[in-house]
Amino acid sequence: MTRHLAIILQILLLTGVAHAGRTVEGVVKAVYDGDTILLNTREDSRLKVRLYGIDAPETKKPHRAGQQYGDISKRALMDRIKGRRVTAEIIEIDQYKRLVAVIRYAGRDINREMVSEGMAWAYRQYLQGAYASEYIGAENRARSRRVGFWSDLNPQPPWEFRNERKGRGKQAIHR
Repeated sequence: MTRHLAIILQILLLTGVAHAGRTVEGVVKAVYDGDTILLNTREDSRLKVRLYGIDAPETKKPHRAGQQYGDISKRALMDRIKGRRVTAEIIEIDQYKRLVAVIRYAGRDINREMVSEGMAWAYRQYLQGAYASEYIGAENRARSRRVGFWSDLNPQPPWEFRNERKGRGKQAIHR
């Protein structure tokens, strides 16, 4: 069975979006941040999965500061699914060779829940179809209720935080 899953993953990597809609089931073994997990399948494959259509605040790394709410967002995802059996509806494979998927636990869309609670932004740049309206609507409701990071007047989106950090790194190199 491990060989069967490895073949499916190789096909997914080679064909990308062609196999969108397939699902993988497994237990969440680790939560890296508010939008990335490690899934352990029944066949003992370990898959790094990026949650589709959302972007959570950056967490602190050994040599890098994180964003406000980064650790809180990570904890919210951990509390929701760590150690639990989930399904991952594969949407695509990203540039880092991670599965990009909608995570479901007990029939609930965990990606949307993270947005609904102000623990992640709807990542408009990558959202498509029905998920776009669902996640953007969830973000708008969270913003109007001022939940999670929306309790701040103007929370900084993670993509802006990453761009600033890249800019500072380039400035340091050019000095």
